[in-house]
Amino acid sequence: MNETIDISLLESIVQNMTKNRNVYGAILCVENGDGSISWSGAAGDLNRENRYFIASVTKLCITTMILMLRNEGQLKLDDKITQYFPEGYLDGLHVLKGTDYTDQITITHLLSNTSGIPDYFSGKQGSGKKAADDLFGGKDEPWPLEKTLEHVKNMTPNFRPGQKGKARYSDTNFQLLGRIIEKVTGNDLADVFKKRIFDELDLTNTYAYRDVNDDSPAQMYYKNRKLHLPNFIASVTAEGGVVSTASELMVFLKAFFNGRFFPKEDLEELKEWNLIWFPGQFYFGIGLEKLWTPRFISPLKPIREIIGCWGQSGAFAFHHPDTDLYFTGTVNQLSGFGHSAAYKAMISIIKSANSGKLYTKSS
Repeated sequence: MNETIDISLLESIVQNMTKNRNVYGAILCVENGDGSISWSGAAGDLNRENRYFIASVTKLCITTMILMLRNEGQLKLDDKITQYFPEGYLDGLHVLKGTDYTDQITITHLLSNTSGIPDYFSGKQGSGKKAADDLFGGKDEPWPLEKTLEHVKNMTPNFRPGQKGKARYSDTNFQLLGRIIEKVTGNDLADVFKKRIFDELDLTNTYAYRDVNDDSPAQMYYKNRKLHLPNFIASVTAEGGVVSTASELMVFLKAFFNGRFFPKEDLEELKEWNLIWFPGQFYFGIGLEKLWTPRFISPLKPIREIIGCWGQSGAFAFHHPDTDLYFTGTVNQLSGFGHSAAYKAMISIIKSANSGKLYTKSS
């Protein structure tokens, strides 16, 4: 008797993803480690071959590059970030209660969201507004690092760099990491991603979005409104500017977890978890996320680790080591409402695998 995947079950799960509030389309790709299980499907106004914005899943590319450069001896995780920028460039970036802590911030602090540097995207500016409010309202404008730093220097840091038990999600951290990678390599980040990651994996539909006239990625929504932000996305490569497909993102995800770019043992180093309460609720390690899964979700068979990364667009790329399952896809909903649909889909598949219902037997 041979076991094969229950396609009808997966088709039902991806269809259910579009029953969630304001989810107009969904893509889901599921594989196991050796590739003997490989399925992808879509529902609503998306199809499984669509290119889409992977948003903050891009941060796994940043983590990949930082670890690669560390292992090549080109940087250290405990390096102070000020050494990678012109003298005075970062002055005043982290001033808390009259003390400037900027020169204490390390690469690890950025990568683990423990720097205390405010998030330019969701944090309130001096006017009381958030960059996210303008962007979600349809005001498409670029946010290069220089503009980001100008705003952040007028915001109050969240805590001291590396303060015990403290973490706060901040896209500013990853913009800085992108610039550090450019400094070390001497190349534009989009070109670094292409040469060192995408070309290595033969990913022909994965790229950093730079051409604002490129309308090939799938339509995104904010609640019930279509949203088009080419100028913004083209300016924020490091924090979330990559385009991919579910199948190509799957190739990258498996490469990330299986030693293609850095020793597999390095993954354990990334698992220094801090609970993040906004946006959403999850754990953040060193350049890696872990889903928060209450025990009551599966009391008899704990789900345990689901690790990878979310994107603001509802994009996702996660691995569940216990079942050796990998998940990629998107719901293309920027409001956050769609994340629960993707989460429920992954949990449903994991529970089905644990109970044996994910597979059918054939002679």
